[in-house]
Formats: sequence, C-alpha cells, structure tokens
Amino acid sequence: MSRYTAPLADMRFALYDVLGAEAILTNLNGGEGHTRDLLDAVLDEGARFNEQVLAPLNKSGDQEGCHFEAGTVRTPKGFKEAYKQFVDGGWAGLTAPADMGGQELPESIGAVFKEMIDSANLSWGTYPLLSHGATESLKAIGSDWQKEVFLKAIVDGRWTGTMCLTEPHCGSDLGLLKTRAEPAADGTYKIYGTKIFITAGEHDMTDNIVHLVLARLPDAPAGTRGISLFIVPKFKVNQAGEQGERNAVACGSIEHKMGIKASATCVMNFDGAEGYLIGEPNKGLAGMFIMMNTARLAVGLQGLGLMERAYQNALAYARDRLQMRSLTGAKRPDKPADPLIVHPDIRRMLLTQKAFIEAGRVLTYKAFVLVDVAHRGADETTRKNADDLLGFLTPIVKAMMTELAVENCYHALQIFGGHGYIQEWGMEQLARDARITTIYEGTTQIQALDLLGRKIMQVGRGECCTWRRIPCRKTGHHPLLLRPDPAAPRHPQGGPREWRRQHDGV
Repeated sequence: MSRYTAPLADMRFALYDVLGAEAILTNLNGGEGHTRDLLDAVLDEGARFNEQVLAPLNKSGDQEGCHFEAGTVRTPKGFKEAYKQFVDGGWAGLTAPADMGGQELPESIGAVFKEMIDSANLSWGTYPLLSHGATESLKAIGSDWQKEVFLKAIVDGRWTGTMCLTEPHCGSDLGLLKTRAEPAADGTYKIYGTKIFITAGEHDMTDNIVHLVLARLPDAPAGTRGISLFIVPKFKVNQAGEQGERNAVACGSIEHKMGIKASATCVMNFDGAEGYLIGEPNKGLAGMFIMMNTARLAVGLQGLGLMERAYQNALAYARDRLQMRSLTGAKRPDKPADPLIVHPDIRRMLLTQKAFIEAGRVLTYKAFVLVDVAHRGADETTRKNADDLLGFLTPIVKAMMTELAVENCYHALQIFGGHGYIQEWGMEQLARDARITTIYEGTTQIQALDLLGRKIMQVGRGECCTWRRIPCRKTGHHPLLLRPDPAAPRHPQGGPREWRRQHDGV
C-alpha cells in the first residue's frame, strides 16, 4: 500500500531557509499579516487534510475510475465528500482576493499546499486545479459583473472552472480551431463546436461548471489573431447571478486513459450554448495564456508531488526489504540478509530521487515566490523584474519537473523490483499518473519552443538584458537575451564568451 506523509520540514527549509520567503512575503503590499506563525499553521492543517482525507482515496479512485452515463459524470466514491471538506475548510479560496471572498494568502503558500494535494491524490487535485487559472483570467480581463457573478462563485468553491482549447483536428496549434461564436440580439453569444481533453469538464462535485472557451467570431481574421475567449456555464447564469436552465453544452464521452483514471477527461459539445465574451474580441489568447501559464506552473507542482510520494515509498521499502548481503560485509548479521538500502545501485537511485526533489522543490517554489512579487511587489520595477524572470522560468519548471517525475517514478518502481509492477504497492499507479504531466498544458517540446522562441530568440541577438543574475562587471548588464534595454550598449560580435573576454579580461 502506497502511503504519504507531508514533508513539512523539507518544504519549510526550501521556502524559508533557502529562498528567504518569510522576509519577502511580509514585505509585499498587504503582506504585513503573513507571519511565519500564520503560514506554518496553514501548512500544518493542509498536511492533515491531505494525509487523512485525500491520500486514502488515491488507490480506490484509480481502481474505480469515473462513471459516464447519458452525459453525466459520477466521480469515484469519496471524491465528492472530500471536495465538500475542501470547500468547508476554506481551501478553495486560499490565495484568491479578499474582496472576492478569498483569504488572499501568498501564492507560494498555496503552492506548498498544492504539492501536498498532488502527492496525496493527483486525480482528485485536477478538479479544483483549473479553477485557479479561471480565477486569474477573470481577475485580469473580466468585467465587473463577470467577476461578481462568476469569480465569487468559483472562489468560494460552489462552482469550478475549466479551460477549453483543444479540438479533435488540432492539438497545440490553436490557429486551426473551428469553434465559432455567433452574436445574439441580447448581447450574449451562441457557441458551436467540440472540445476534447477537457479536464473536469463534467462532474458531480458542484452546482455549476464555468467553461472558458476559445472560439471565433464571424468576422474574425484567420489564425491565432482571430480567437476570442468566452464564458460558457453548464447552467445558464444571467448578469444578476441567477442560475437558470441547463445550457446547450454537454459531455459527449470521457476518455479511457493510462493514468489519472479518477480524473474526468471529457469531450465537450457546444451546440449553440449561451456564452459571454470576456476581454476584447479577437484577443482571446492573451486571456487564455494567463490561465495557461498558471496551469503550467501547477503541472510542474504535480511532477514534484509525484516525485515526493514515489521517493517516500521507495525509501521505506529499501529500508525494510531484505535482499542479499552487502558487498563489504554483512550489515545486519542478525538477519538472514541485508536491507536493500545497503546496495550501491539502490543507494544511487534513492540519492538521484532525493537530489531531484530537493533541487526541484527550490526551483518550483522560487517560481511561485516570483508570482507573489510580480503581483504585489513594493514598486513597479520590482514587479516587472519578477514577472520577467517568472516568464523565463515557467517553461523550465513545467518541462523539467514533469520529465524528472517520470524518471523518479521509474527509479521507485525499479527499487521495488517485481513488487513495483504490482498494483498493491502503488508504484505502477504513480508511474502511470506521471506520464501525462509531460504532455498536457503543453508538451515538453512546446515548453522548449516557448523558452527559446518567445523568451530568448525573439529579443534579437547581441542585446543586453534587464534580467540580471551574473551582470557584466563593467556595464552592469546581463548577456542573456530575454528583455532588451534599448539604452544599453551593444555587445561585440562573437557571443557571450567573446563579450566576457573583452569586458572583463577573462
């Protein structure tokens, strides 16, 4: 049986001792009350919820899966009750704005709590996952009435949100999407089309589901420049917040998947569903990328959570399982054999897992601390610099943490040997669950294109950058090509090595 204990000491070490988050968070705008005592109390309670409520449902949820009947999805036994405890405990609005009913705690604390969820029960964690991204999009581009009606309901957990991008004929190439939006006389829009791979597109946990849908207006230009974003609720909602009849959006089927079997991955059919435009016409990708970038960091956390649980169980097994004698002599002469942990290759795999987790946790938490600074830093320059670095780190966190999750779960399964291949020990579930993390919210290859194409190469070779980590000793500028400063001097030809030689004499 796979078990999980929240590694609170390791989490606090990464957050407070390595990253110095305590001082950073209390110096944010509105962060005066975010004391160490308060934040630690939140993490303690979060650990109890995940260890006692979510973790016991992980195996049973995987074995039962979701049930689909006539357009309705029923989640595994215990999932709906766990979500009610999640909402009653105030976790749904942990980092959301106070004026929208949230607790407005730092995103970095929300990230630590989410790591616990992903270790305890990754499938369950996908249901509230995209609600956070919907919250960020509504905060950024929603109208006042949309925030009042939709955002508050998502923050308090009564409704959940989804992100509807992919269509059967196009995956990551959103310029090919065909879903259309036709204006109605009352100011709403009729949405027609089919979306696939929609996480939590249909379920039985909440009274309503708010879909954020990419679609084209009749006069939209071709390609990605002609995409708009729409709010399409499962049940119709008017501008006064009154919920009405069932909307013309339905789940056509759920996918039968390799992993995360307790997470409903839906085909969603929009047959003239009533929706509202959010943001400006033909500017939908900007709003969707707010949600997408939030989701990419969240998937990086999923990788971290899976690594932690795989390591905990592999370490416990290696300490208990007796297998052969150590090459340097018996370590447990009172036993018929030595534990696995004394053997060099087992130690190599365990130390590899541990190194990936400890470094990966600092990297991932760093990104979420930057989210806090970018949103609530003391001044515009501080916020901009944090946002620049966050944009650079986002594809790295998503790609690196998910690829390492696959490797770490492989090591864990290998340490268990034949037992790792058997369901009862839980390692094969972690390995199956981890595999999707390198694919959804943009494959590893998509993250590489984002990092090189958007974050580096578009800037133009040979210009200085305002993002600093190893600045030039003479000019104070950095050679990495991320965000150019027009006033900065041009570097000489020959690249960073020649630049360093001429500027620093090395």
